Amino acid sequence: MNNDINKRLKQLNTEDKIWILYIGIIFMSFYSNHLERKYFVNHDLKSKDEYRKLTTLIFIILIIVYLYFLKDSIDSIRELKPNDSKKKRDLVYLSFLGSLLIAISGFIFLYISIVDNDLNIELAFN
Repeated sequence: MNNDINKRLKQLNTEDKIWILYIGIIFMSFYSNHLERKYFVNHDLKSKDEYRKLTTLIFIILIIVYLYFLKDSIDSIRELKPNDSKKKRDLVYLSFLGSLLIAISGFIFLYISIVDNDLNIELAFN
């Protein structure tokens, strides 16, 4: 039992670091919006290039975070016990599905950020 508590506390410490990382991503995203706006208003090609690079960096960081949560979901599936309730099993599998879909969306948005040279597609993430 104590081992389970220690494991969960370690997970929470990692998640705290991820929240700090998200704060950084928020500031990077504000700056990214500034660069995008500067490009559209002033036709500043340097801002366009910086925007694209920063957006790609943001999605690379997010994919790493998403993969962490996907791995955590896979670990939760592996830790299921035969005597766990149906409700717990269903929720663990749904959590995995959600993590998988978020990771897939991250890869799709990363691809768009790399390929969309003209900034035609608005990228949104969470």
